[in-house]
Amino acid sequence: QVQLVESGGGLVQAGGSLRLSCVASGRTFSRLGMGWFRQAPGKDREFVAAISWDVGTTYYRDSLKGRFTISRDNAKNTVYLQMNSLKPEDTAVYHCAATHNMGVITSEWLYESWGQGTQVTVAS
Repeated sequence: QVQLVESGGGLVQAGGSLRLSCVASGRTFSRLGMGWFRQAPGKDREFVAAISWDVGTTYYRDSLKGRFTISRDNAKNTVYLQMNSLKPEDTAVYHCAATHNMGVITSEWLYESWGQGTQVTVAS
């Protein structure tokens, strides 16, 4: 079992930036594919970004390309989500997730472990 702890959320003005972090423990982080998902009030959880464990391939939700960047530091067992030019519609709880599947995984059903989430609120 992998334990995941997110941090870095908060309140930011529209146009601002935040960097979320997710620290993993319990398994070899370098062999875990990682993803970020978000859930806004009253809405379903949606895919944000993913990064593979093998060659670090990344993939993004189409609407977020160019504003969000996912990266990983295997030495620190940490995955990051850099969010720029934030908009009020980015307001949500952001969760990181881990998978042993290869490649970039966009389906939440293929992730085995989830963090508790960190709240991101973007004020207009």
